Amino acid sequence: MRTLVTNTTLLTARGRRRGDILITDGRIVAIEERIEVRDCPVIDARGCLVLPGGIDVHTHLNLQVGDQRVSDGFLAGTRAAAFGGTTCVIEHPGFGPEGCSLLHQVESYRALAHGRSLVDYGLHAVIQHVDTGVLAAIARLPGQGITSLKVYLTYSGRLNDEEIIAVLQAARRAGVLVCFHAENHAIISARTRMLRAAGRQASPASHPASRPAYGEAEAICRLICLARAAGDVPIYIVHLSTAEGLAHIRRARRQGSEILAETCPQYLLLTDTCYLEPGDAAYQYIMAPPLRRKQDCEALWEGLADGSIDVVATDHCSFSLARKLQQGREDVFRAPGGIPGVETRLPLLYTEGVATGRIDEACFVRLMAANPARIMGLAPHKGDITEGADADLVFLDPGRRVRLSPDVLHQQVDYTPFAGMELCGWPSRVLLRGETIIEDKRCCTDGGSGNFVMRNCSPP
Repeated sequence: MRTLVTNTTLLTARGRRRGDILITDGRIVAIEERIEVRDCPVIDARGCLVLPGGIDVHTHLNLQVGDQRVSDGFLAGTRAAAFGGTTCVIEHPGFGPEGCSLLHQVESYRALAHGRSLVDYGLHAVIQHVDTGVLAAIARLPGQGITSLKVYLTYSGRLNDEEIIAVLQAARRAGVLVCFHAENHAIISARTRMLRAAGRQASPASHPASRPAYGEAEAICRLICLARAAGDVPIYIVHLSTAEGLAHIRRARRQGSEILAETCPQYLLLTDTCYLEPGDAAYQYIMAPPLRRKQDCEALWEGLADGSIDVVATDHCSFSLARKLQQGREDVFRAPGGIPGVETRLPLLYTEGVATGRIDEACFVRLMAANPARIMGLAPHKGDITEGADADLVFLDPGRRVRLSPDVLHQQVDYTPFAGMELCGWPSRVLLRGETIIEDKRCCTDGGSGNFVMRNCSPP
């Protein structure tokens, strides 16, 4: 089947250009200033900016922690992603049963997502303990289309330094990228004990106090050293939140380390003053790492503009506000952490980045699509508008303005941390492999339109 997209203003990582796009069987087969074909459906993109489908490489759409479960799941979560212009997600699975194999969660999540995803999806592996079986299984991940794995430096499944070195060496041999949640567990534990001893556990402001910026910075610095000790292995830092952590990354790069970094809209746009909001509102912002100072936000924007930060993802994790209050009103440290954001990522970054002049259009596309595709092994089929690529296209309407509230979004959760913000640059149409899945505020597909994506071992 063929489709022609006309009157296009294309945005790619290389800049802006004009041209018609011819799509055949879900792939882009031609981009020319003007294409003439007969007996072919035509989509007129006049008035819109056409960019590659967004790629969110950090989601928790189906997370369960103990008896606590996020409120969306793959069906509702990927529907929200599609409305927000994201055509591919890479899901971070939660921990599996104690002692389970490395492939257990990969196989479990792939089964859960099958037939329930509206957009294409991939999976990261997650390591919650290390033994010879786990290390050997890393080599089998690429054969399953999994070319990245997650390691935590905090929580019950955290690894120690020797285990991290062993994982890095095994991942290097397999061509797998290791992604790190970088927070110092001992600092968090000590600070939490001190705050509880002082009777401050009921205050939302105790959440950021228990996870200070220097705890992230120390963990990043340590990981840089461990990666060197393992043989100069590339590493990827998820949800970077601090200026101090960014400074360590810049310094390591100058010294020759291969270290990639991701941040999220919440760390660019919200500050720790949110924890002082009256009533129950402050509980919305319980997440890890927590929100930081305004100075950190500004430093991260600078990191996006100069290329020190490679990716903007979301860490979408939609535990409801009602659940946070139920579990954490008397003890904030018991509240499930995480915020929704998979639907608002693209318009937030366009409004607060491109429209304000903080970043240019090419940088916007790099952060939202091109870099995630390259780093996570989705290129050349995703992340770009070029011949041979999947026809994943977002028609961005720069004139459409939306004031955010839970009522106007499709995320299956009772709040948005960005409520009240007025955003421009919303998708008016979204194509997944050439098929329209969103058109004029209407979903045109069901839970079976998304495919599992086999990713490549592509070097950073």
